[in-house]
Amino acid sequence: MAENSRKLYYSIKEVAQTIGVTESLLRYWETEFPHLRPKTTGNRVRQYTEKDIEQIKVIYNLVKVRGFKIAAARKFLQANRDGADRSQQILETLMSVRDQLKDLKRKFDTLV
Repeated sequence: MAENSRKLYYSIKEVAQTIGVTESLLRYWETEFPHLRPKTTGNRVRQYTEKDIEQIKVIYNLVKVRGFKIAAARKFLQANRDGADRSQQILETLMSVRDQLKDLKRKFDTLV
């Protein structure tokens, strides 16, 4: 989520759009990953925190980017919680650098 738009809780729709997955996939991951438990209101509306969103990003990285099966991703997370978090941070940094380089190349190409 963007730094300047921080709030305490995000809806499942906001999280799904941010991550690029469906709401049903988020609900499924909640059943498969015990550490992923967003707060729910009395009428069962999910409320995700920044920490929940970071956990979802790690799961996304393992399952969608690296191709882990659900059981393997769950086992990896249980065995290597810190390493998985670092891996996600590294991936995000690399993607950011890539985007910056693409932007610089576009600017350079317009000058030439």
